[in-house]
Amino acid sequence: MAGGIQQGMRAGRRRRAMADINVVPYIDVMLVLLVIFMVTAPLVAPSVINLPSVGGSAQQQQIPPLVVSIKANGSVSVRYKDENGSHEQQMSQADLKNFVAQRAPSNPDQPVVIAADKTVQYDTVMNVMSDLKSLGIKRVGLLVKSK
Repeated sequence: MAGGIQQGMRAGRRRRAMADINVVPYIDVMLVLLVIFMVTAPLVAPSVINLPSVGGSAQQQQIPPLVVSIKANGSVSVRYKDENGSHEQQMSQADLKNFVAQRAPSNPDQPVVIAADKTVQYDTVMNVMSDLKSLGIKRVGLLVKSK
């Protein structure tokens, strides 16, 4: 009987293989690396890119915009620059279409900017913009005042 108890105890004392992975060292290494990167990241200066220069490239000429002003009373004026200087003309919307149609072939890429008073109806501004687009003007914008 004594032998049976001892054999039972021996069976209970038998060591089993550990199936668990100890991840504590991996977490420690990760935290150390994290601290190293957090300390060194602000010290690294962003690099400056030294771009090559190309000879023979011509600068593009900027075409001054044609400014269409719509005043609160509905009158339309056009401000433009040409080789003779800066000009401003008062005209109706029909005259504006004719004026822009005459200038379009000689200045195909000239931008047009609409400067309308804030009390002018939205419909009036959209009609002028639609007329300009129908004449083939590619670059039409609205002039606004920044706050």
